[in-house]
Formats: sequence, structure tokens, C-alpha cells
Amino acid sequence: MPPRVLLDTSVLRAGFVSAAGASRALLLAVLDGEAIAVASTALMLQYEDVLLRPDTLAAAGNGITARDALDFLDGLCAALRPVAVEVRWRPQSPDPGDDLVIEAAVNGMADVIATFDLRHLRTAAARFGIPAELPADVLRRILP
Repeated sequence: MPPRVLLDTSVLRAGFVSAAGASRALLLAVLDGEAIAVASTALMLQYEDVLLRPDTLAAAGNGITARDALDFLDGLCAALRPVAVEVRWRPQSPDPGDDLVIEAAVNGMADVIATFDLRHLRTAAARFGIPAELPADVLRRILP
């Protein structure tokens, strides 16, 4: 069975704006069924907020529009497993925005969190036995 991965918003944004790198490869692995992404409604709303920011759209280049970002999120939604947050685990991180990541990972039974924010998420996720790793390290788990 493919591993269950929670994509932190920073990884999702990096994969959206850049055609190269581990974040994009991880998104493609999810869309190809090599990994199962998990996300809660709150996390999806955070994804939407970040992808629709003017700076994100400008960084994506090539005339990427808000409609393109929403279409991308629709495709991601079709590929991921929705997570109902049954139990709230707050506070876990010094950054309150990271708490919704931890809650989605725990409630979604994630095998790993892909993130660039190891400083905050690694310790908080470890309390629940979930490793927080850089996208390249998560890719090594998925791809032979």
C-alpha cells in the first residue's frame, strides 16, 4: 500500500510554483498514486489561501491564474484522502498554524509529513510517532 503523506503548505506551494525539485516530484507521485496524500478541510483552505496569493501566482509564472490554481487544487482533492478531524491536538507547535497540520496528520494516520519547517513540525509530529521530513527524504521512502 502506498504511504500516507501529509503535504505541508510550504511543500505544496513549492511544487506548484516550480517545475523542478522534490516538491514537484512529490506532488506528481501523489497524482500518480505512488503516495496517498491526506488533508483536512482546514488544511485545504490553507492550501487555497496560499496558492491564490498574488505572489504565489506571480512566482508560478507563465500566466498562471487563480482559476489554474483552483483547478490544480480540484485535481489534488480528487487524488487525496479527506481527513475528518475527530480529535483536536492543540497546542502542539510554537506556530499555531502548524497545529492544523499535526491534527490532519494524526487524524489521517499519515506515515510522514513532508515539510520544510522541520524546526517546528519535527518535534510536534514525533509526539505522535509521525516523522516530519524534507520532500526529498519523503520521495526516497516512496520511489525505489
